Amino acid sequence: MTTIITYGTYDLFHYGHVRLFARLAALGDRLIVGVSTDEFNAIKGKAAFFSYQQRAEIVAACRFVSLVIPETHWDQKVRDISGYGVDVFAMGDDWQGKFDHLSALCRVLYLPRTEYVSTTEIRASLGAPHL
Repeated sequence: MTTIITYGTYDLFHYGHVRLFARLAALGDRLIVGVSTDEFNAIKGKAAFFSYQQRAEIVAACRFVSLVIPETHWDQKVRDISGYGVDVFAMGDDWQGKFDHLSALCRVLYLPRTEYVSTTEIRASLGAPHL
């Protein structure tokens, strides 16, 4: 069984998120998604429109996702990779190079973002502040 893991806030869930999950799910048998908690987002200087519980529920409802886990701190990735038997760690290409150190544990992929959609742009078009 091939297990893939990714992490993110996944606020204002949109078709870019769905396409990312579809691409990742096609790489293996099980897709685990770490959803950033509100507390972790605060550490990162971010704020989500939806609460962690709401975002986790939305992500879990996506048919491509096998399991949702809370992302509570930067250093949990090593533990998650070994604890869940992860074969592929994947992030958007805006994180290129930031997680290369994990390649000692599993395959590391950086995927291009879906064109013409981003949570930041959606927030801006709605007049919501970006934090």
